Amino acid sequence: MEPFTRVEGIAAPMLAANIDTDVIMPKQFLKGIDRRGLDKGTFFDQRFLADGSENPAFILNKPAWRPTAFLVTGPNFGCGSSREHAVWGLKQLGIRALIGSSFAGIFNDNCQRNGVLTITLDKKSLRRIEQAATDSGDHRITVDLVGQRIVAGDDALPFEIDDLKKQMLVAGLDAIDYTLQFKEDIRHFEQRHFTENPWLKL
Repeated sequence: MEPFTRVEGIAAPMLAANIDTDVIMPKQFLKGIDRRGLDKGTFFDQRFLADGSENPAFILNKPAWRPTAFLVTGPNFGCGSSREHAVWGLKQLGIRALIGSSFAGIFNDNCQRNGVLTITLDKKSLRRIEQAATDSGDHRITVDLVGQRIVAGDDALPFEIDDLKKQMLVAGLDAIDYTLQFKEDIRHFEQRHFTENPWLKL
């Protein structure tokens, strides 16, 4: 995975509550056997009109929010089905982090596994980021994961994150990569275990 240390980019407001994974990645894009092309499927019904042209009213199609690196989200973002395609599509679309008040559990876990940072803020801090995404001239913010802060204009807003989650995102490690760091310890354990329990080799 691509490491996440300090990323500067445009933040777009997507503040409706309960935006579910079917909205993020409609079911017709779940048919493929690989992950290719999921950027087009992301928010498909909102991004495109019936004739296939872009919907100019959709936030990510507006010039001021192109390209977007961060989504400032409403509560319970990512609820609904557990489809991991939703996170794959967001990442392919260029979304590096989601900033909101709450995220659905399975969706949040899928973000962690695929290198998309989720940040949960208190109401006051979230309101400041919403203002930056909605009202400011260029909508640019900086997410500093190493320093655990979001810089928006003159504000530097701290955020909390699980230490292991932070470590894996900063290093660009998925679950397999993280486990392989301990492969020698695992090998030694296996050798000792089979030596102490030789019947298990049969």
